[in-house]
Amino acid sequence: MARIYVSIGSNQQREKHILSCLDALADQFGELTLSSVYESEAVGFDGDNFYNLVAGFDTELAPGELSRQLKAIEDANGRVRSGPRFSGRTLDIDILTWADLSGVHDGIELPREEVLTNAFVLLPLSEIAPDLLHPQAQRTCAELWQAYDRSKQPLWAIDFSWRGRMFSRA
Repeated sequence: MARIYVSIGSNQQREKHILSCLDALADQFGELTLSSVYESEAVGFDGDNFYNLVAGFDTELAPGELSRQLKAIEDANGRVRSGPRFSGRTLDIDILTWADLSGVHDGIELPREEVLTNAFVLLPLSEIAPDLLHPQAQRTCAELWQAYDRSKQPLWAIDFSWRGRMFSRA
């Protein structure tokens, strides 16, 4: 059983698609550890603001099989893959870390580069896994967030509830 963390983002019908994603993940993997939900501006293109969060859960699936299941959740939420790489989306789910794996596994780069480059990934990950050691940077997520230049990508926590529980507060 491996502990993994995924990033979840949406900038189209944000609340609807985030809630649908959390339901699907919980139904497939059980208990989720959830960060706060953060709103941020689109990165790499002009578009509506995103909602982003990180979820942690345990799985026995191989990275490739998990990736296929996450893509199925995206597809069920209307994800269009034919547009530009940097564009609006109903739902984006990316595997960030897989236990302590490093390198390419089943075609997936672990840990995902965005952990080091995007505040909307690093802040929520550091919130729920502060002691997680980034295998390449050899620093914990808390240390990485502490050193991150926060002026590069402003983001702010929002109120967000799922299954009757407020888990994110502005």
